[in-house]
Amino acid sequence: MTQATATQIAADVRAGRVQARAVVEAALARLDEARHLDAAEHVLADEARSAAHALDSRMAAGEDVGPLAGVPVVIKAENDVAGVVTTFGGRCGGEPAVADSAVVARLRQAGAVVVATTRMPEFGQYPFTEGDGGITRNPHDLDRSPGGSSGGSAALVAAGVVPVGIGGDGGGSIRIPASCCGLVGLKPVRGRVSTAPHPDLWGALGTIGPLTGTVADCALVYDAISGTTDVDAFSARAPTEPFAAAAAREPGRLRIGWIATPPWPTIRVDPRVRRVLGETARRLAEAGHDVRALPGRWPDAQPAFVPSFFAAIADECSRVPHPERAEARTRSGAGVGAAIPDVVLRAAGRAAERIRRGVEARWAEYDVVLSPTIACLPPPLPQLTGAWMGQAILRAAPMVAFSTLANVTGHTAMSIAAGTAGALPVGVQLYAPGGDETRLLPLAAQLERLLRDAAQA
Repeated sequence: MTQATATQIAADVRAGRVQARAVVEAALARLDEARHLDAAEHVLADEARSAAHALDSRMAAGEDVGPLAGVPVVIKAENDVAGVVTTFGGRCGGEPAVADSAVVARLRQAGAVVVATTRMPEFGQYPFTEGDGGITRNPHDLDRSPGGSSGGSAALVAAGVVPVGIGGDGGGSIRIPASCCGLVGLKPVRGRVSTAPHPDLWGALGTIGPLTGTVADCALVYDAISGTTDVDAFSARAPTEPFAAAAAREPGRLRIGWIATPPWPTIRVDPRVRRVLGETARRLAEAGHDVRALPGRWPDAQPAFVPSFFAAIADECSRVPHPERAEARTRSGAGVGAAIPDVVLRAAGRAAERIRRGVEARWAEYDVVLSPTIACLPPPLPQLTGAWMGQAILRAAPMVAFSTLANVTGHTAMSIAAGTAGALPVGVQLYAPGGDETRLLPLAAQLERLLRDAAQA
């Protein structure tokens, strides 16, 4: 982790205890030291220094510089950053973006300083941050994957370079790298955060959000970036309270069901992951929650997810200037997606609605469902080198077994670091079959405190 959280940095800058320029210079120095991770795509040193100088000048003039004042952030390469080619993790981009995406603009308006864009697998297809452009490494073990598709952002936060990295989640791509890198990763409800200038991200599957080291930082960033525009295809109901307030309060006594059986018999949960999940369930029970083991398997979201996944690849390819430059795996996936008839996609949409209703009925008596985030430990590198599309999908299965459900249903889910297996982090997933993010944030903050107290005991 960084020496200071986003919450601490913003408070110090706003109080005049530190200048934004000093914070940004330190982040740029750490970014240079972290080159061995191959996590940053474009470093924006001059632009970041200029933005920090402007913030300090506004501070000196007595202006309000925002809730994220001086916080250095990195941005996943699928988001437009003015003056930077939006690569989507590959070579399909054209001219530099003329304007920031909605998320980047809101971060800047809140006082954050963008220091780099980050690596991702092309179009975010896989839970490994690898491709023709290189392999991103996990700072906890350089021979392991940081997960994906938001692996570049996760690696830089986990390495202590910045306290906030923006990611995206179309099948677990915020939660998976959060688990692999020992971070907090919240997938919001569908339509919580704008995807503008695009109407959506991976159709109905995708959302945008941060990877952070603490629950408080996660909430702080979401309060700054939430909200949609007229461009967006989806819009969520306003949360019941500000996210920062939710993260700061006690959760009350919750009904929590926990389950460790993946949807497919071919997938086996690593015993070390299962151990951490069991310990987490015990901690929550000791904290006063009604915690019960759930029978059966995790719901299978693939009838809705798979057609939507391939259609999303085709759609993403159609939005870039040079789809002919895409990697072979991407071209194969886009070809499959382009060949899917509309009737099949409509059937996938109906299946998604059936799955959502089924989940809400099956788990109606529970406030939160607890599961592994991923079924395995962070996998060894490489995973995608030389792999064709089918092989890559098979290798991804243990990583996405528990995560795609929330993308299909539109529910909120988050990963929080809950333990380790040797030097490797293990995350657990909190899933809300009803309600919004404010149901998960208080519980995640409580679990964070319980784990911190146990480590200090």
